[in-house]
Amino acid sequence: MRGIALSVSLMLVALSVVAVAPAAAQTPAPPATPTPAPTPAPAPAPSTGGAAYGVVFQPTSPGLVAQFVNGVAYAPEQAPDAVKQAIWAANQIVGLPYRMGGGHKLTFLDTAYDCSGTVSFALHGAALLARPRDSSSFLRYGQAGKGTWITIYTNSGHAFVVIAGLRLDTSAAGDPSGLSGPRWRPNLRSTRGYKARHPVGL
Repeated sequence: MRGIALSVSLMLVALSVVAVAPAAAQTPAPPATPTPAPTPAPAPAPSTGGAAYGVVFQPTSPGLVAQFVNGVAYAPEQAPDAVKQAIWAANQIVGLPYRMGGGHKLTFLDTAYDCSGTVSFALHGAALLARPRDSSSFLRYGQAGKGTWITIYTNSGHAFVVIAGLRLDTSAAGDPSGLSGPRWRPNLRSTRGYKARHPVGL
């Protein structure tokens, strides 16, 4: 009997070892590493000066007055952003020929510009004008009188604009170059017979 009991005990021990072995072999898998969230795409760069036309040339100069350099205008660093944008936009059409009615398409884009088309182009580049205007309609633009930064001089036959102290005009009046078409002029001209208007706040 003692031998039988010993045999039974050995069998039970063996069975216990066999039952425990598979459990020990089932090592739990390591926790899954979470997948990182995709990196969001960077936001698009903000529009630059003359945003309506995709202008990238943005010359500036210290101070409060625009500078005339090699035919283009350098915007004053201390000017409001709208003033800078108007200057940078106008630089894009400087040197183009004059043509009556030029610049009066709804897109403002043209191959030649007249006086009010030139003024319209600059103002639209600064988001200050939604549609081109002729010189007569500029008599009702914005507010009456000179502006701090931008002043439009207009009558029924001609319009030009002074931005940060620099004149943008298709007329060569007072300009020694004598060249017509949209250009920055190195000096001012008589404003007799013109009405002064300016964008609200500028």
